[in-house]
Amino acid sequence: MINKIIDYLKDYKKVTISLGELEGLLPGSTDYNSFANTIRELIDRGILTEKNAKINNGKDIPLAYKFAINKYELRREHIDAVQKLSFQLSSEIDLQQYFTLSEEIWRRDLPYIMKVNEYIAAKGLPDNYATCQERSFHIVGDEKWIDEKGGKKLLERMNLWHKLKLMNASDPLMLAVNPLQFNKSEYSHLIVENKAAFTALMDTLQEISFTSLIFGSGWKIVSNITMLEKQLGLKGEHKFYYFGDLDYEGISIWNSLNERVQAELAIPFYTELIKKSSSIGKEGQQRNVEALNNFLQFFSREEQGSIVNILDNKRYLPQEGLNKEELSDIWRSWNWL
Repeated sequence: MINKIIDYLKDYKKVTISLGELEGLLPGSTDYNSFANTIRELIDRGILTEKNAKINNGKDIPLAYKFAINKYELRREHIDAVQKLSFQLSSEIDLQQYFTLSEEIWRRDLPYIMKVNEYIAAKGLPDNYATCQERSFHIVGDEKWIDEKGGKKLLERMNLWHKLKLMNASDPLMLAVNPLQFNKSEYSHLIVENKAAFTALMDTLQEISFTSLIFGSGWKIVSNITMLEKQLGLKGEHKFYYFGDLDYEGISIWNSLNERVQAELAIPFYTELIKKSSSIGKEGQQRNVEALNNFLQFFSREEQGSIVNILDNKRYLPQEGLNKEELSDIWRSWNWL
């Protein structure tokens, strides 16, 4: 009974409430003495204060007809919890807004507050700008969290939005072009995650039927890909192929890019890369199960087993596992179109 009344009072907008309204919260079968003792307990706890107690209902356990609500006392437990946690978190995190926000919002945000704190404790505030997808992936393991799942609002509440150096606008793409392929209605583009692969493949571009070679620069490609048509000035169908590191992050980058522009995996590169010796994995990468499943479906069962085995053993295969000659031969010899 008392918890039902307390929950009601927490959401109650006014600072006073009538006896009749309090009585209306309970089933008609509730006996008066039980109700009155509950109200008396709330008075003793400082949650309710009788207004003009001398004018009351005159019953054995007399109650005034109107009560003042002590909002602070109602939220004391919540306020104490927020205050206690604020002393334990990074000094960069500001929880002031949670003192006035509802307990429901606090409970919903708390797991993410802890993840943000873990990120800052491990890495500190970033020195360089990154896309929302990249930062989101590194903080909570979900590249959509900031843009699509309330992450931006939470970071703003904690006064962290500007401190995390997030890029909203698209930067220009770094790309090499093949002008011989401009006079077409459909254009093919190969996106590579790292600069080493981009540099290694530049000389091969003029020998094949691709319009451009694009340096993805990690997560930047997810937001920057929208600049391609503007930079090239080519109207028509654009077909994208993607080749990145064979690790959780590289897979998640492709998955996000694919959701945006339908980027096919450059399978021949991955097929040859899988044959190479893997390296000890990068620390702190998050496993995105959905992205991994989407990635694996393009490979044979044997190849899937090899990929999963590499990742499960905390290892990875960088693009640099293929040398310049191997990269060029694959791109030059494969029937892509």
